[in-house]
Amino acid sequence: MNSVDLMFFAAVAETGGIGRAAARLNTVQSNVTARIRALERAMRVPLFYRGSRGVTLTQAGERLLPYALQVGLLLTEAQHAVLAEGEPRGPLRIGAMETTAALRLPGPLAAFANRHPEVDIALETGPTEWLIGRVLDRSLEGAFVAGPVAQAGLVALPVLTEELILAAHPAIASLEALLDGLSRAREAKVLVFRAGCSYRRRLEDFLARQGLVHVRRMEFGTLDGIIGCVAAVMGVTLLPRIVAEPARSAGRLSVHALPEGAGHVQTLLVHRGDSVPTVAFACFAEQIRTAFSA
Repeated sequence: MNSVDLMFFAAVAETGGIGRAAARLNTVQSNVTARIRALERAMRVPLFYRGSRGVTLTQAGERLLPYALQVGLLLTEAQHAVLAEGEPRGPLRIGAMETTAALRLPGPLAAFANRHPEVDIALETGPTEWLIGRVLDRSLEGAFVAGPVAQAGLVALPVLTEELILAAHPAIASLEALLDGLSRAREAKVLVFRAGCSYRRRLEDFLARQGLVHVRRMEFGTLDGIIGCVAAVMGVTLLPRIVAEPARSAGRLSVHALPEGAGHVQTLLVHRGDSVPTVAFACFAEQIRTAFSA
């Protein structure tokens, strides 16, 4: 087993197929197949289930994948450490909550891309808990998450503070009316992202403190879906004010501030503390710090 075998293994695991991995690695399928078979012989276990639609990891393969990714990132870190004085270049994999990616990052990302054209940026979106896991297993160099973060091994750079509000149909005139409606409705619903979203957890905690334990949850995958369904009187949700403001201005939503102290959350840029940051990530973090401190 060597680092090249692990690189081929990780490519097959991430793309889900020998052909797609070969295209990513700029090689022929027979070379990928030979590498995977050699690795399986060395490990003495099958790493993939083969099927007509591609391959999926066996349990042994799932256990090996984080180590294969870590080896690849460590080799990249070693190269960047040696070339630390050079111009940023190569891949930069970062993550962000969907709200942050949609409304806070386009400007800084565009400025960074224009300043450092040799950096290939890949942005993944997801809930805070998932993003933290991706940083810890070295799949991402860093991620924008909601604080506070007490996870050992992570370094957190404060970026900005968001104000969270409750968004509802425009006919609801006040927070008191909103809470009263939820308490009276037999089928009261809140619209949320999937489990692991920090905003969802804050909304659930707030409702529990109000005694609204009967409220049902509807999970959505996109901001547009949540906002559209709130406007259609399907339920209420918790969002950063900046996200809800355009729909409020258009008369599609009403927004309601939370009690003092309950509606503010810090967005953090987190990364592993035991890794040498690549030049690209160090420059990106500085760009973010400058952009949001102005």
